[in-house]
Amino acid sequence: MIILDTHIWLWWVNDETNSMKAQWMELINNTSEVGVSAISCFEVAWLQRHDRIILPEPILIWFDKALRGSNITLVPITAEIACAAVDLSEHHSDPQDRIIIATALMTDSKLYFARSCLRILWQGYFVREQGAKTGA
Repeated sequence: MIILDTHIWLWWVNDETNSMKAQWMELINNTSEVGVSAISCFEVAWLQRHDRIILPEPILIWFDKALRGSNITLVPITAEIACAAVDLSEHHSDPQDRIIIATALMTDSKLYFARSCLRILWQGYFVREQGAKTGA
């Protein structure tokens, strides 16, 4: 499975191809299982409520299309994911990012993050697709 961060999910579902790398679009479209953390629903709702994004339709209709209509797996926030998010290094202070990262860790998934395509290797560290290691 690959886990999309909130922004990539928004871009992909809304077909904003100019915001995404072409290779990401191809990889997402050719992956058998694509997921998002349940925290991404909160983040989309918050961004929309605070006029940070404009959705093409009412939010509940958008969620229905963005999940069921796109065959996206909604990954719940389990106690294990919550604990893993708390245990990440303090480099990532954004709680939503921490939960998304922990979701990828706990589901042994590749993480597609707006800043880069990352592979979760072990708690607190990523390996970029190109192989350069970065701290979390």
